[in-house]
Amino acid sequence: MSDFDWPLLQEGAPPRTLGFAHATLDRAAHLRSRAEELAQLEARPQARFYAFCGDQVVLAKRGEMLDALFDAGELPEAGFHRERVFLGIEDGSPRFAQFIDPAIEEVLKAEAGLVLMGVRQVAVERPVSPADLGAIAEGKALTLWHWKHRFCSNCGAPTALTQGGWRRDCAACGAQHFPRTDPVVIMLIVDGDRCVLGRQARFIANTYSTLAGFVEPGETIEAAVRRECKEEAGLDIGRVRVVANQPWPLPMSLMIGAVAEATSFTIVKDEEELEECRWFSRDEVLSMLEKRHPAGLMVPPRLAIANHLIRLFVGLGD
Repeated sequence: MSDFDWPLLQEGAPPRTLGFAHATLDRAAHLRSRAEELAQLEARPQARFYAFCGDQVVLAKRGEMLDALFDAGELPEAGFHRERVFLGIEDGSPRFAQFIDPAIEEVLKAEAGLVLMGVRQVAVERPVSPADLGAIAEGKALTLWHWKHRFCSNCGAPTALTQGGWRRDCAACGAQHFPRTDPVVIMLIVDGDRCVLGRQARFIANTYSTLAGFVEPGETIEAAVRRECKEEAGLDIGRVRVVANQPWPLPMSLMIGAVAEATSFTIVKDEEELEECRWFSRDEVLSMLEKRHPAGLMVPPRLAIANHLIRLFVGLGD
């Protein structure tokens, strides 16, 4: 099977190990404009809340287990609650995201019944269900967006949460502001039995990954893939095929995974972006996946879409 015959990862269910991609709640967007109904949903005994403090997820200790969901009365530090966002409905249970002022992060960390974790750590350690992890991606991105967009970019006046947390309105000039999602292309460059992997200085030691970059205004996904490959590795690209996508709430991106066919082969790496970039044989990549590379080289963990692109390249399934 050629690289361009790879099955789409999102045909049916996404791979079970792909982080943040398994949300199951009904977002019920038709309810966002109905403030009275949302208030009634919040007050229902079945309502459950995900809690966030800055970019940390707040988890409740339940014996030996960690739980991402709180009853309304269990939410900590009510005096420091800020935005509350409607996420949707899960099995008849309304789900909300509650943002807690980051000023009390250390207070929350000291509470015996709570654990604060970054979303990446939650995705790696999986103390919660895949469905909860998907809802956490939604809630974290939305609450952090509210925290960072309290003033109107048009006139500078304060804005207010509306539409169940899916919009901020400016009373001064009438502007409406919506949460953003930043598209990112992440691509494996291939040439027969070899592929290109690179590493940034901030990566975990010995870790190599696929190349990636933000889609720019006025650009198609395929054009972004070709531009990023040229900018970061100096390589020209022919065919491009999108095979996967993944929500990535770090802070609020959508990772669009692709395979890109090289038509030039001499790598000229971007010295500012990359510490190293080179061709790897299929056998060498397999040894990295199986953690038996003689130099200890590794690839990103299973939660990342880069890992799944690399696994497809060597012919491994989920």
